[in-house]
Amino acid sequence: MDFKDYYEILGVQPNVDKKVIQKTFRQLAKKFHPDLNPGNKEAEEKFKTINEAYQVLSDKKQRDKYDELRDQYQRYQATGGNQQDFDFQNWSAKPGQDANVHYANAEDLEDLFGSGSPYSEFFRNIFGQGRSGGGRSASSVPHRGRDVEYEVKLTLEEAYHGAERLLEMDGHRIKAGIPPGVRTGSRVRLASQGEPGYNNGPAGDLYLLIHILTNKTFEREGDDLHLSVPVDIFTAISGGEVRIPAMDRPLMLKIPARTNAGQSFRLRGKGMPLLGDPTKHGDLFALVNLVLPDKLTDQEVNSIRKMADSRLSSPERNEKRDKT
Repeated sequence: MDFKDYYEILGVQPNVDKKVIQKTFRQLAKKFHPDLNPGNKEAEEKFKTINEAYQVLSDKKQRDKYDELRDQYQRYQATGGNQQDFDFQNWSAKPGQDANVHYANAEDLEDLFGSGSPYSEFFRNIFGQGRSGGGRSASSVPHRGRDVEYEVKLTLEEAYHGAERLLEMDGHRIKAGIPPGVRTGSRVRLASQGEPGYNNGPAGDLYLLIHILTNKTFEREGDDLHLSVPVDIFTAISGGEVRIPAMDRPLMLKIPARTNAGQSFRLRGKGMPLLGDPTKHGDLFALVNLVLPDKLTDQEVNSIRKMADSRLSSPERNEKRDKT
């Protein structure tokens, strides 16, 4: 029985995570898929071996077992041992044990290659048959391709207006439209853009997993937006207007007289569009942050000081202080 180095078959390092295993497998599976290489026996055998490697390395329990076997086998070879003399018996699957398979089970592959097992002697002996029941005769039953997930990062502005991305997926480009109102965790479905089916089955779907980048101006809560608005003390005391940013265009926010720091103003319908109904929007909340006016003159400082002294020495204030 020949030992199979599944990491070498996929062309990956032994310490890579499951995501790398999945991505590499998808690329190789598309390249060597029998439907894309009709009559090519070399591609057919290559597809079998990469599928077998994926079945083992994509399953934690099977990968742990394989890693222990591989480590022991390599140490055995390092001492000068011959492959035919290595004792695989200690690693053999128990009677009746079946391997856990994911991408395509044995019956699926029989549709492509006939009723013979699509797995090597090494796989069958170490992990089991990789099927839930007996074999079946070859058929031409179509099978749907596997769905694929792809992470897409957007700015808040792109999430507000909607965006397009040109994706490079395993050698071909896909133009993806992303609707307004998406948020971190949203899944955008692109029908029939996943892995190809086989035996003339339909392709799977591509799902875009959305991640919204942090914005320096706005903080998002659901469909609402929050921002801090600097307001000078003169405007806060006497009232006025301040210009504030918004997603569409800047707005003028009316500040009533005697506005305190920390006061929040709600601007209805100026938040994010609702996913699925961009005609509706959340709200924008503007939080007042009091600041000193730029370049106060000495005369202005003295005037403020006099006003402060006058308030501190007023009979009304002293009377309130005495009562407390």
